[in-house]
Amino acid sequence: MIPRYTHPEMGRIWSDQRRYETWLLVETAAAEAMAGAGIVPADAARDIRERGAFDIARIDEIEQTTQHDVIAFTTAVAEKVGPSARWLHFGMTSSDVIDTAQAVQMCEACDVVLADLDALASAVRERALEHRRTPMIGRTHGVHAEPMTFGLKLALWYAELGRDIERIRRARTVVGVGKLSGAVGTFAHLPPAVEADVCRRLGLEPAPVASQVIQRDRHAELLAALAIAAASLEKFALEVRGLQKTEIGEVEEPFARGQKGSSAMPHKRNPIGCEQIVGLARLVRANAQAAFENVALWHERDISHSSVERVILPDSFIALDHMLRRFTRIVRGMVVHPDRMRENLARSRGVVFSGSVLLALAQQGVSREQAYQWVQRNAMRAFAEQADFKSLLLADAEVARVLGPAGIEQAFDLDAQFRHVDDIFGRVFRCEPVSSSR
Repeated sequence: MIPRYTHPEMGRIWSDQRRYETWLLVETAAAEAMAGAGIVPADAARDIRERGAFDIARIDEIEQTTQHDVIAFTTAVAEKVGPSARWLHFGMTSSDVIDTAQAVQMCEACDVVLADLDALASAVRERALEHRRTPMIGRTHGVHAEPMTFGLKLALWYAELGRDIERIRRARTVVGVGKLSGAVGTFAHLPPAVEADVCRRLGLEPAPVASQVIQRDRHAELLAALAIAAASLEKFALEVRGLQKTEIGEVEEPFARGQKGSSAMPHKRNPIGCEQIVGLARLVRANAQAAFENVALWHERDISHSSVERVILPDSFIALDHMLRRFTRIVRGMVVHPDRMRENLARSRGVVFSGSVLLALAQQGVSREQAYQWVQRNAMRAFAEQADFKSLLLADAEVARVLGPAGIEQAFDLDAQFRHVDDIFGRVFRCEPVSSSR
């Protein structure tokens, strides 16, 4: 069952209707390619093209007896085609149809996901440029580290999305292959030229070599690419969740008018969209593992992969499509609190500039070990006494003697901290530098 949140286009690609449509596309292309090669009569290929049709209810009815989906399909189509149907599926095995048609579906689904990724990247870019110089505290191990900008955090997301796009584009090429080489891949009944013609008609490349099936390392690569994209979204969503904690309060996912956060606590504004994305990423990752298990089949083929793919392919694409569209809405409507970012930046009373003070002392000839000792003792006092770090440094005779008030002040300058932000943005977004004023 296709979930209710599925985008209509992605749902259509993985519907029974589209599956049988792609099967018929393969059968029709094969008949026409064989007619062109003089293997089947031209009028038979014409009849298959013009009369070929199917009724899903009839296919299901036949399958109750045959217990074979492709035979049920070809039988149902043959009833529509008439006498020329003896040339339908001529010289082909079931996987020639299933695997080639599935390649068409996977390419179509990749195109939808790539469009989703482009839309999200555009939204992230817009917000990154908006907050290029919005100061906030950077955190490592969950602890205040050094100042950064919110725009830099978003630039990091944008660059990662670019890699996700490239991975899925590559995977689309890898899975975009068809095969009509028969039961064990020997072309015993049809020449390779027919396969090449069919693939050309369908916008695919012929697999250079196949067994009865297209090899599943290709599908594993695709599912891995989808899983990595889902992991990227999980990473971004987890960041929003972390920044939305009450104690931090720097960012919120949008909360619509009339939305409710809790049945018991009317004040709640929960990051449910981001939590959903984190949860669905687990599903897509698990599906990638199943795709890895599908690579090893007995000899030239068994069907242990088939039942798995009927679940993991539509489910992974549908889940990722939903995740991308939802997170795009979150990014576009994301509420950013610059004042809270500055408040949190100041919360540690200036100790986050300790690295700059350390380097300033070293530049003035103090050994790194000595400078570290001086800076750390003042930082620890700032923590223990809840005192202002800069004031402690100014009152420290050894530090003040080397740096003086101006040197200490310079070490706390945000403009100095952010002097290369525009360079980073230029590398990520290929954009022109802007004024360095905050």
